[in-house]
Amino acid sequence: MTAVQHKALSVSPLLLMAAALISVGLVAIASASISLSEVRFGNEWHHAIRHMMYLGAGTVFGVIAYLVPISAWRNLSPWLLLLALALLVLVLIPGVGRVVNGSQRWIPLAGFTFQPSEFAKFALVLWLSGYMVRHGEELRTVLRGLLKPIGVLVLFAMLLLAEPDFGATVIIMGTAFGMLFMGGARLIYVFGLVFTALGGLAAMILMAPYRMKRLMAYQDPWSDPFGSGFQLIQSLIAYGRGEWFGVGLGNSVQKLFYLPEAHTDFVFSIWAEETGLVGAVAVILLFAAFVGRIVYLGYQFATEKREFEAYCCFGFALIFAGQAFVNMGVSSGLLPTKGLTLPFISYGGSSLLMSCITVAVLLRLERSRLVQPKKRQARRRSQ
Repeated sequence: MTAVQHKALSVSPLLLMAAALISVGLVAIASASISLSEVRFGNEWHHAIRHMMYLGAGTVFGVIAYLVPISAWRNLSPWLLLLALALLVLVLIPGVGRVVNGSQRWIPLAGFTFQPSEFAKFALVLWLSGYMVRHGEELRTVLRGLLKPIGVLVLFAMLLLAEPDFGATVIIMGTAFGMLFMGGARLIYVFGLVFTALGGLAAMILMAPYRMKRLMAYQDPWSDPFGSGFQLIQSLIAYGRGEWFGVGLGNSVQKLFYLPEAHTDFVFSIWAEETGLVGAVAVILLFAAFVGRIVYLGYQFATEKREFEAYCCFGFALIFAGQAFVNMGVSSGLLPTKGLTLPFISYGGSSLLMSCITVAVLLRLERSRLVQPKKRQARRRSQ
């Protein structure tokens, strides 16, 4: 058996790490949502069952995505971008988009809901990767090469902020700027755009009283312990109760209606409470290894001069790393409160669905590297 055949038959480390994160998510959600599910729905496994249903759908769509050739993803990327923009407009139409806690971010679909911003992240990475390949020289030399992607980013940001979804806006802008930087855009232009974006975000914080209140609560949650600082304080209590090895799976106290959104944005706090510092660090290292594997795959494509594949890997790595960093930073008090899910772990069907599809595309990219040596070997034999 050749080395290439052996690699083709082996299980991808990327798939194993994604499966490990999904397993952690199943356990964490089943534990964090048990009390809420029992009180609201009379079934303590309600959220866990729905999460598994989304996981099943993610697996089916992931298999379909894996079967699509990379060239097809590249050709379809402009149409996927248009579809993402259409969905972002659709969710803002009264009567179509579903309002939850003052935000209109979800589209109801047959008993489930879909969040267009999750698909928008995926579509933007594919489109921007293709754009940087087609207009790479222009992007690296003149400002005009940046105008088209910047125009798309501004349009995305306006639609997301209209929902409002400040967290998704930050992730999309950060991912795009990172990809443009890696694509060779001139530093003076990139930094100018970054500072402009930061200024715009700062202005939006000052103009929105609830965002300003969140920022002040992040700086000193104890100044309003029963108001704006309540959620962060309860999250920090969960971290503190976990100590080294945790209180044991299922034994969290903070999930008993002390910590709001314990199974969604703050599920990592419950995981830290039940598994302690050891369990929390294990998940952080698992995310680091997962993102590192994607970056390494992108580096391999870059050395082979396969730019589209490399940019896709780097873009998806930035999304996973950014969301994990922000979610963990928010729950631990390092960052102001933002409504971002922890990939594979937080309860959220749209996030899990798109994460599975993204992993499937990455696995297809990884497989394409194994096909190339086989083709070269076949050509050598024919000669």
